[in-house]
Amino acid sequence: MRIWSLHPVHLDRQGLVAGWREALLAQAVLAGRTKGYRAHPQLERFRALADPEATIGLYLAAIADEADLRGYRFDRSRIEHPGAIVAPGAEVTTGQLAHEWAHLRAKLAARSPETWERWRGVSAPTPHPLFRVVEGPVASWEREGDLRGDG
Repeated sequence: MRIWSLHPVHLDRQGLVAGWREALLAQAVLAGRTKGYRAHPQLERFRALADPEATIGLYLAAIADEADLRGYRFDRSRIEHPGAIVAPGAEVTTGQLAHEWAHLRAKLAARSPETWERWRGVSAPTPHPLFRVVEGPVASWEREGDLRGDG
């Protein structure tokens, strides 16, 4: 599971679709509707917030917004808390953003050269609108050396 801290605009088609599916899975996990992935480390940051289910709803809405801009049709009825209002507090560190940016760029270079080319000169990506950027290292829940083939 890869819950990107990066803005969905940076994702290629495959990443956007995978991000949608994986965030829907995260929504199910946070709602207690599945036994799998309950201990997935990337869900720690949502569980630490006042309303994890509403927060993942906002996360999904931003992915759906990007899909709309690209002419895709993601089923927004699957978002359980669309337009929820949540207390601020979702943060991402500069180190985490840099780690994810390197991870995504490696994936784009291999599978979507045209998207990689679009972002090639960008050193500081835009965060997902849910997150406020703060100084800091790679997140404790991240497997830092892990550049596997997820989303």
